[in-house]
Amino acid sequence: MAAIDLIVLGMIKQTPQSAYDLQKNVEYRNISRWVKISTPSIYKKVVQMEEKGYIKGTVTKDGKMPEKSIYEITPEGDAYFEKLMEKTAMQSVSIFLDFNAVIMSLDFAEPAKREELLEHIRKGISDLKEVIGENSRKRTHIPMTGQTILEQQYLMASSMEDWIVKFMSEYLGKDPGKDLGSDAGGEKI
Repeated sequence: MAAIDLIVLGMIKQTPQSAYDLQKNVEYRNISRWVKISTPSIYKKVVQMEEKGYIKGTVTKDGKMPEKSIYEITPEGDAYFEKLMEKTAMQSVSIFLDFNAVIMSLDFAEPAKREELLEHIRKGISDLKEVIGENSRKRTHIPMTGQTILEQQYLMASSMEDWIVKFMSEYLGKDPGKDLGSDAGGEKI
């Protein structure tokens, strides 16, 4: 997957690091919230990239700590990184939301279950918005590119929150906005 390649290469390009450090940086930056990436996929990707010659690991030992490989980007990796950046930037934008499968199938759920399912989706969107806002307030020291992604994600979550409240009102025939505490004002992050 190009996104994982870009993230791994970009992080190593910024600072040579171990696979463990990469995984910790992905966790710290909450990257898995906006790109499908998992800890096992990072380790697997590091092995694949080293085999392809995009990165090179140097085994180090610090005191009594176990040996670890610190990876640096190679000239081939740099060229691949640039190619992926260009290719990915030129792709049409696609947004896949797993809950859309539920929305598409609502009519086939028991009528009593529909509101519950929609409420779960609404709560998930609201929770996402809250987490993103909190991360944005806490992580003021991250680069502008990271901040702008947090802002983008917050705005998308805000729009989805408005959308789900409107959809619930129309689909269920009642106004959930009064009970759900919808932030129609679009709070700034």
